[in-house]
Amino acid sequence: MTTPYQLYYWDGLQGRGEFVRLALEEAGVPYVDVARQKKGMPALMASLDGDKVAHPSFAPPVLQAGELLIGQTTNILLFLGAKHKLAPRAEAGRLWANQLQLTIADIVAEAHDTHHPISTSKYYEDQKKEARARARDFREQRIPKFLDYFEGVIQHNPGRGGYAVGARLSYVDLSLFQLIEGLSYAFPKTMAKLAPSYPGLFALRGKVAQRPNIAAYLRSKRRIPFNESGIFRHYPELEK
Repeated sequence: MTTPYQLYYWDGLQGRGEFVRLALEEAGVPYVDVARQKKGMPALMASLDGDKVAHPSFAPPVLQAGELLIGQTTNILLFLGAKHKLAPRAEAGRLWANQLQLTIADIVAEAHDTHHPISTSKYYEDQKKEARARARDFREQRIPKFLDYFEGVIQHNPGRGGYAVGARLSYVDLSLFQLIEGLSYAFPKTMAKLAPSYPGLFALRGKVAQRPNIAAYLRSKRRIPFNESGIFRHYPELEK
């Protein structure tokens, strides 16, 4: 691909855009993280403007690929997976990967709601009591339920290699890596306690981190650190 992809996502945040970045980095294809460039924010907002584009997205991430303007993380990964050999070739495999990515999107949304359980328009400090209750349920019930599911997917995958889909790495594995990284940042005590119960997931996390392109990305300034403005936030009081 001669023209770089244009990725539109909020500057300073990993967020949902990070799942797309990881796929682009692993594929080794050029892309521009638009909002991190000069005058990038007006370009990002234009990608959401129905008066300026034919198919506006509700919110970032958005990927410009030639004449295509693709929104929604899972939709973008469906496109990149087929384009850059990060998904199975067969239709059944592609649908399975898409299904798993949609399930990852579910737990990511629940992780966000631990610190904003009432309203995204209110500050965390305005809903701390509710956040504690939501986070407790998430830690005790929801994280184990989702990790049980994903561990089962890995353990029952007939393909060798310890991946989620087939016998080689897919974008689903990259997203599971990011999920475990994010949960470990937000809830370190919880995840340290749970880790021994999920050998497949944590082995996959280590395997993805060691892939040359991903390892280089993680060491680079392109990898935005986790912070308390993103989806995965570490508030110590939410683990009490």
